[in-house]
Order: sequence, then structure tokens, then C-alpha cells
Amino acid sequence: MKIGNVTTQNNVFLAPMAGITDKVFRTLCREMGCGLAYSEMVSAKGMHYNNRNTAQLLEIEPSERPCAVQIFGHEPDIMADMATRLNEYKDIDIIDINMGCPAPKIVKNGEGSALMLKPELAGSIIKAVASASRKPVTVKLRKGFDNSSLNAVEMARIAEYNGAVAVTIHGRTREQYYSGKADWDIIKAVKENVTIPVIGNGDIFTPRDAENMLEYTGCNAVMIGRGAQGNPFIFGRTVHYLRTGELLPEPTWEERLDMAERHTNMLVEYKGEVIGIREMRKHLGWYIKGLPHSAEMRVKINATTGRENMINVIKEMREKIGEL
Repeated sequence: MKIGNVTTQNNVFLAPMAGITDKVFRTLCREMGCGLAYSEMVSAKGMHYNNRNTAQLLEIEPSERPCAVQIFGHEPDIMADMATRLNEYKDIDIIDINMGCPAPKIVKNGEGSALMLKPELAGSIIKAVASASRKPVTVKLRKGFDNSSLNAVEMARIAEYNGAVAVTIHGRTREQYYSGKADWDIIKAVKENVTIPVIGNGDIFTPRDAENMLEYTGCNAVMIGRGAQGNPFIFGRTVHYLRTGELLPEPTWEERLDMAERHTNMLVEYKGEVIGIREMRKHLGWYIKGLPHSAEMRVKINATTGRENMINVIKEMREKIGEL
């Protein structure tokens, strides 16, 4: 698939997720077959003021390429300044503008999905970033802010007019967050009203879900978010299914725990033991979802500190599997 001058390996992408799609998780998903991974959203203002945490979010490994970095903000000049700076990052291939985040602290600042209530400002931001960037610029949108402002089609047209080379549509409003069912009809409507590639997002948890979205909406690619949590395997299985029609078996519990252990070690090496283990707790909870005794084990995981102790918890889960 082509996004501007960037060619992806396939059309099954990893969604940007705050606190989740860091360098480690992106690496694992790419190894499993993800065609394009997006970073956690990065504050344009944070980069403008040389924030240390922001710098870490922009660390991309060459092996991740092509890779997209998602930025957020509400001031066209500061967003353009960030795009200019990102021109110098050789391992960043695509700049994605977040206009869909539903988090209260983001919306309160007039950023993320709040920009869907201000189409004129949104257009100015997209134009400023696209003009400043030597890299392809894309935009991530929602169905609308709420049921009284379902303007994804209008916003997608604005994005295309102002220089975006692709748009992603999450089929829920900001008001919905991640509840209810994603509306694939809005993705279809956007696809019918713009000429740039459209990436569909929402309720893709299996390879068949991806196939159904592609066929129903006509979108060019699918983006997987929650369906990848604790399940990087979904990318390889989905790509294989779309190419061959063969549905590969779900990963075994041993394979899940092997991945969880590797994820733990990589996260500790990257972020240090204290932060790495703290962040791994949520990931491990997702890896063991559905495993017998998982509720009991989640309590133990959330009370565990230190790499060795966490590896021992994983070992205990292996033993429980062996007893089944």
C-alpha cells in the first residue's frame, strides 16, 4: 500500500495507543507481520519546549520502518514547527495528526477529538503541518464528536484539501469512547467521498473482522488497536488470512507466555526495572486473558515488583497450564 511516497509491507496496521504502542510493543507487532506501526501520540508543545519525555516517544528503531509518528496540538504554528523538526528524523516516515483522541485532558485543551468541533482550525493545522513537512502527512479522525455532529466525511474532505495523503476513521464518536459498536457505515461514506486512501479502525479482533471491514467499507487498510493488546500474533494471522484465505490457529498459551516473557525483558531493558515492570502489568493482564485462574493471577501481577519476580509469576502460570 502507498501512503504518499511511503510503501507499506501490507495493509494491516497497528493503531496509536497512549501508554501502549511504545518502541518495544511496536517492535513485537512488526515482527509478527504488522505493515505499519504508529507511535504513541506526541505533544507538539512538548517537543517545542524540548520536553525530555517527549524525546523518548520519538525513539524509532530502523527495524520498525516504515513507521508513523502521531502528533497532537491545537496551534498551527507549533504543529508546523514540530513537523519541521521531524523532517530531520530519518527513521520517521509518516506524520499523523491526532484529531480523534477522546481523553478528557486532551479534549479540555482543544486537542484530539475536540478539533472535530472546529473544522476551520483543523484545516489550518493540517495545512500548516503538510506545508512544513517533507514526509507524508495523514490524519486520524472519529465518526464525530457526538451524535449531533457526525462530520467525519466533511473532516476527511478538509484533510484531503489541505494536504493530507490518507485519513484514518474510527467508527465511534468521542462521546462513545470505546463503548458500543463501531459504525463501519461512516468509514464507507468517507471512502466514497475522498480520493486519498482511507484506513478503517474499530472492532477488529480477528482476521475475519479485518476481511469484513475491507469488503464492507472498501477502505484501503485496517488499523487494529485493542485487538492487538496482549496479542501481537493477530497481525501475522490477519495478513496470512487476507492473502491466502487460510485461518491459522490461535497462538497456544505457551506461545502467549513466551511472548509475554520476552516483552517483559525488552521493556525492562528499555525503560528500567521499576518503570518497565509497572508498565508490563497491564500487558501481562492482556496476555493471560481467558487463561484459567487469570483473575487470581492478575491480582498477583499487579502486586509484583522486579523483573525476577515477574518472570516467576509467568513461570507459575506455565505450571498451571501444565496441570490442565
